[in-house]
Amino acid sequence: MNIELSDIEARVIGCLIEKEVTTPDYYPLTLNSLTSACNQKSNREPVMTLSEVDVQQAVDGLIARRLVSDESGFNSRASKYQHRFCNTEFGDLKLTAQEKGIVCCLLLRGAQTPGELRTRTNRLADFADVKQVESVLEAMASRDDGALVVKLPREAGKRESRYMHLFSGEVDLAMLVSNPSSTAGHGTDQTRIDALEIELAELKEQFELLRNQVEEILS
Repeated sequence: MNIELSDIEARVIGCLIEKEVTTPDYYPLTLNSLTSACNQKSNREPVMTLSEVDVQQAVDGLIARRLVSDESGFNSRASKYQHRFCNTEFGDLKLTAQEKGIVCCLLLRGAQTPGELRTRTNRLADFADVKQVESVLEAMASRDDGALVVKLPREAGKRESRYMHLFSGEVDLAMLVSNPSSTAGHGTDQTRIDALEIELAELKEQFELLRNQVEEILS
């Protein structure tokens, strides 16, 4: 796989994929909206405090690599961006809705268990149960054209192993065994809290995007 993203680039791509599905009326995103999405306090790990300059630099780099495109119309007041990361005529990466939902969550929140992914992808894709999530993850980890995710060593006292995306380079599994806290993600005891956070985030996202749209119209 020839895609290797920095932490900020991974956040930008994850946000664009997420908003494409969850708030299609406000997609593609302006720089202002994209920065707000990157800095959300819910459904993000770690929480970031990026400036518009930080996000613009990442976007420019992604545009140069044809992973993002500027979809601004003629005489448009603000540039609007959409991802070309997957499922486009320009690239080879084709994902099902379930795979895309998993990739999105892993880009936004780091390593997670199948149970956490099932909860956190509820707005992005449909899974019958955790076993179906595990099945999709196993297929993503054993693709003939290159793995997209890797299964991490199970932490002591945990029932499930976590999975991590490979879009930011290979993962040093030996290092993780000795330092399991080096990857992002909460334990399975966070699942119920995460579900409530997701519900609250839906309302916050709608409000924030609407406010950004109003500010852009008035500016």
